[in-house]
Amino acid sequence: MGYYLAIPTAVGGFFFSSWLTMIFWGIIAPEFGIKTIGYPLAMLITIALWLIVAPVAAAISRNTRRQRRRSGE
Repeated sequence: MGYYLAIPTAVGGFFFSSWLTMIFWGIIAPEFGIKTIGYPLAMLITIALWLIVAPVAAAISRNTRRQRRRSGE
């Protein structure tokens, strides 16, 4: 049952993450003297980060599961 909601939840998380990226970028950008970004660029940054982080997280998770099986936990 949980698999049916996995994709809509991920989509909602993506849009929320993009919005947070835009908001936080707008907060810190003036401190560093860079211009703020709009929502489309925040979406591009978010998808780029997701494409980098997701395989790394999957590899770490896979490695952790293998170690648990070997140790008998």
